[in-house]
Amino acid sequence: MANYFARPENSLNRAEELINVGQNQEALETLHSFITSRRHRAWTRTHEKIMFKYVELCVDMKRGRHAKDGLIQYRGICQQVNIGSLEEVIKHLLRLATDKVEHASQELEDALNVDDLEADQRPEDLMMSYVNVDKGKNRSDREWFKFLWETYRTILDILRNNSRLEALYAMTAHRAFQFCKQYKRMTEFRRLCEIIRNHLANLNKYKDQRDRPDLANPESLQLYLDTRFEQLKVATELNLWQEAFRSIEDIHGLMCMVKKTPKSSLMVVYYSKLSEIFWKSSSNHLYHAYAWLKLFSLQKGFNKNLNQKDLQLIASSVVLAALSAPLYETSYGASHLELENEKERSSRMAKLIAFDVESSSEHKEVLSRSALLFDLVAKGVLNCATQEVKDLYHILEHECLPLDLAVEVEPLLTKVSKLGGKLASASSVPEIQLSQYVSSLEKLAALRLLRRVSEVYQTINIVNLSKIIPFFDFPNVEKISVEAVKNNYLAMKVDYRKGAVLFGNKGLESEGIQHHLSAFAESLSKSRAMICPPAKRTKLGETLPDLLDVVEKEHKRLLARKSIIEKRKEEQERQLLEMEREEAAKRLKTQKITEEAEQRRLASEFEQMKNQRILREIEARELEEAQALLQEAEKRSKKKGKRTVLDGEKITRQSLMELAVNEQMREKQEMEKRLQKLGKTMDHLERAKREEAAPLIETLFQHRLTEEEALHVLEQQQEIDVSRQRHAGDLEEKKRLSRMLENQKIFRERVVSLRRGEFDRLKEERENRIKQILQSRKQEREAKRKMIYYLRCEEEKQKKLAEEEEARKLEELNRKKREAAEYKAKQDEIAEKQRQREREAEERQKRDLSVTTRAVDLAPTPAAAPAAAPAAAAAAAAPAAAGGKYVPRFKRMAADGAGSTGSRPDDRPAPNGDRWRDDRDRDRRPAAYGGWRSSKE
Repeated sequence: MANYFARPENSLNRAEELINVGQNQEALETLHSFITSRRHRAWTRTHEKIMFKYVELCVDMKRGRHAKDGLIQYRGICQQVNIGSLEEVIKHLLRLATDKVEHASQELEDALNVDDLEADQRPEDLMMSYVNVDKGKNRSDREWFKFLWETYRTILDILRNNSRLEALYAMTAHRAFQFCKQYKRMTEFRRLCEIIRNHLANLNKYKDQRDRPDLANPESLQLYLDTRFEQLKVATELNLWQEAFRSIEDIHGLMCMVKKTPKSSLMVVYYSKLSEIFWKSSSNHLYHAYAWLKLFSLQKGFNKNLNQKDLQLIASSVVLAALSAPLYETSYGASHLELENEKERSSRMAKLIAFDVESSSEHKEVLSRSALLFDLVAKGVLNCATQEVKDLYHILEHECLPLDLAVEVEPLLTKVSKLGGKLASASSVPEIQLSQYVSSLEKLAALRLLRRVSEVYQTINIVNLSKIIPFFDFPNVEKISVEAVKNNYLAMKVDYRKGAVLFGNKGLESEGIQHHLSAFAESLSKSRAMICPPAKRTKLGETLPDLLDVVEKEHKRLLARKSIIEKRKEEQERQLLEMEREEAAKRLKTQKITEEAEQRRLASEFEQMKNQRILREIEARELEEAQALLQEAEKRSKKKGKRTVLDGEKITRQSLMELAVNEQMREKQEMEKRLQKLGKTMDHLERAKREEAAPLIETLFQHRLTEEEALHVLEQQQEIDVSRQRHAGDLEEKKRLSRMLENQKIFRERVVSLRRGEFDRLKEERENRIKQILQSRKQEREAKRKMIYYLRCEEEKQKKLAEEEEARKLEELNRKKREAAEYKAKQDEIAEKQRQREREAEERQKRDLSVTTRAVDLAPTPAAAPAAAPAAAAAAAAPAAAGGKYVPRFKRMAADGAGSTGSRPDDRPAPNGDRWRDDRDRDRRPAAYGGWRSSKE
């Protein structure tokens, strides 16, 4: 049966009495009944004491459910009055539970050798616990850990929607994370992350709750971000990479929810953990490289304390991470659904890395290795890396001889593997070890080498291939090449019978397997037709070609019908989805209107209940105050033998208040009268005391004055005696010291003379030193002036020589120009003379031709023509011979024709002038450059 108490102090006293006699269960039930009672819902300081005692009993008895129920009830009591009291109670509960765990058994490994603290105990373990005492102790220790875990869950559940206790919620979450980290509780950590994730989801889902935390508030947002970052750190330390990735998604979702970007220090932690997650949990290191690039940009832009060594190490890590990304896409030959999933996954990763990526279908890839390497060069990351990394980049990404690639890469990888360490100026960045990229770079080098060898050779021996790839043995090389061939990066075959590797076309045999049955059927039909040719065409054979056409047409018709049916199905499904969407929208609208009306009704009812409760509390408080005043009045009246209220009288709150006020007024008046009477009595008593004490004070003053006068005379006489004695001693001391006066004078003169000599010596040395310095400076100035004068003279001399040389060159140039002009004038004159002679020769030729033509035209008869022709020919040849000019052949033919016209040919020998060149002309030949040269010359 529940216990009912009129006052909270009574329940607390009753619980302490039960605890003292060892009845902790009854004490817990007593406090629980008081906390859940509706009669005591007004918060007082006693409620806080009761809760302290209540949580202490819950911890001692390991009653987690009772503690949760009590905290929920106490939250309703103090939510609107004193929320800080709930915070103190929760901190007290955490402190007690943590102390119990710390003082538990030291053999934590045996006590925590379970996967899940919330899992029920197995029957065999329960049976063994009754036999083995140590197992029972471990089970007890395990129960303490389970109780602490349940305490964390309870507190987080109670504080999830309370904006006033956000700091306590964040602190509890941090302590729960540290609990999981300290004791390696993987299952509990996953469950804790899911609990916090659900709390945030419910917070966004039910936005109309009272006292709900507002994420738009910077303080609240910072607390939530700190909690998520602590979750991320603990997840990476526990090597729970999937949970760490979900924590990254939580942080990104929180950033997108509030449309704000955290501080750069938090973003550095975000990208450092993201790069670590991508490296550990993904075979595709492209996302890891992008995260490193973002981290490099943040460090370079916001970390002012970053030194050159750390920047170089981060840049080297970015470049090596980019080089470690795969050379080919793994989506070759994938289905449409797989390609869509891969595209969606890539877009999701790009959003996490916070890169601007378009989601249009035109882009074949969202994040690519080539784009990343281009960004490295464009943003200057490669220039910040070490020289070994730069050389490695140029060898692997640019053309290189395939046989020399491994020889050049291997020493660089050895140097790179030794680089790394903790960054001194970037504490948020994890320790960098470049050796982790060596295996990926060796695989990259092997792929590059195989690709370049395939471009140069068609066949290569397996032994030789193993020699030029020293990173792996041939089985590993074969595994790498199979993956590359599968993704259409290489085209090669391995022939173990010949011990060779064959490089060929990229058209793989595996692509033909898709249609291997139809190809096999066609080959069989052709073979059958070749082996057994048909003797005659039957009716079936005649209709067979038509049958094939019919089958083809029927197949096309069925495909078209199938596509139409699928389109109709899709259209019907779309219509159904539209109808369902409209119905859902209507339902949501109706539900929203109903919920708003219900919320308004609940709010009005809550307001009415609140006002009624406040009125009841005010009336109850006034009644209690009136009763207390009345009880005090009755106590005083009992002492005086009076009675304030008669038995059987009807007492109301108003009557009690009037009685209490009247009684207070009466007591106040009586008290004032007593005080006035007491004041008069004290005045008379004080006056009488002062009248009696006045003569005594005067007598004492005269006595004290006489004593002080005598004391003054005595002290003055003592001072005079002491002064006389001191003067006599000083005179004796002077007399004693006067004997040393002469010696003192001698000593002083000696010291003064020594110091004066030393001063004079130092003064003379100083003057000599100054003179030497002045003399040396004068010599330096003189030498400097001489050097300047010498240099100036040399400069003038060189300048004069240069001017003379320039004048000489100019004169030589002018002379050459004059000679060239004279030479040109002479050549022009010679050419003009030559042209003049040619013109004169042409004029003479024209005159001779005109004379000949005129002579022919003026011939009198045909009979006279034979006689005149030789004369004309001789006359024409004479000037030509005389002039030494060449006569063209057609003129000579014309002359011969004119001479041969007649009845008979002329048998006479031709005259000497008829020849076109005589002996004199034969001996004359043209000179090489101008004029005619005679044989006489």
